[in-house]
Amino acid sequence: MPARLLPVIPPELVVHDEEEDCSYLPGRRARRPLRLPARQLTPAELDQRLAAGDRRAGWMLYNQQCPSCAACEALRVDVAAFVPSRSQRRAQAKGDAAVTVSVGRIEVDGERLALYRAHQSGRNLDQDGRPPIESAEYESYFASSCADGFEVRYTVADKLAGVAIVDRGERALSAVYTFWDPAHAALSLGTYSILTQVVLARRMGLEWLYLGLAIRENHSMAYKVAFMPHERRIGGVWQRFARG
Repeated sequence: MPARLLPVIPPELVVHDEEEDCSYLPGRRARRPLRLPARQLTPAELDQRLAAGDRRAGWMLYNQQCPSCAACEALRVDVAAFVPSRSQRRAQAKGDAAVTVSVGRIEVDGERLALYRAHQSGRNLDQDGRPPIESAEYESYFASSCADGFEVRYTVADKLAGVAIVDRGERALSAVYTFWDPAHAALSLGTYSILTQVVLARRMGLEWLYLGLAIRENHSMAYKVAFMPHERRIGGVWQRFARG
């Protein structure tokens, strides 16, 4: 595929655009062109990309453009209007009692690599035959970025138990990836992390928390729809969903 330059601000170079097997829904075909911005995005430019349904992977941006499937729906939580469900309040209470939360720059070290690998193995996300992630790959995917970001650290009994990689726009936070120690499954750290990021966004005076793709046919990607009210991007249009 010849590379092509997209006339946006900043310009973006399409470096990959091929159909491939879908990693979310077996038996389906996926297409998500990878685009490399010419420079780092400003917070306002990141907001524009997020509002268009984009996600970030390292310096790259991508958007689902699958040929015959529309199961992936970008989802964003209305920070000001969000009200936790009963189960989410329980997760909040459990986490508050056991977890210490801190925020800092994105770091790359052996502790994070071990935690990431444990998370991948514990959730059976390492079944594609690739070797365990090393520091260079971790850095290129999370720490090297076309957007400004930070990490949220979750510590249990003075030991790192979870990390959330978060991008910050002018009006929104974007949850890039969260991983945690499967030994702490009872603390529901995935849910607790989203609740924590809602609080952070609210304190920052932001409007949205982007949670990436919701896929109702994939259990590990469907839980996001429980955070309401939220909007999902369907057919290129953001549609609002709220409880009853």
